[in-house]
Amino acid sequence: MYDPSPIKLKNVHQHNLKGFNLSLKRNQLIVFTGVSGSGKSSLAFHTLYVEGKKRYLESFPHSIARQLSKLQKPDIESINFLPPVIAIEQTTL
Repeated sequence: MYDPSPIKLKNVHQHNLKGFNLSLKRNQLIVFTGVSGSGKSSLAFHTLYVEGKKRYLESFPHSIARQLSKLQKPDIESINFLPPVIAIEQTTL
């Protein structure tokens, strides 16, 4: 069943991100923009992706737990309503 609750991040402290809260709507294209060093990759890859991948791996049998220990937990107070993440790819043109 679809859960319309937004993804909520509380007190993020990841790389250049210093203690902010964020709410992301579901089922919409979200684009992070900003100047170099503003925290776009820290938010997308080092926070949302890592936490989503951890939740995805937790859905598998216990033998996958070794991979979980390799993932560094994001420095964040809480992330609510984040679905498991399968893949995100970053490319430069």
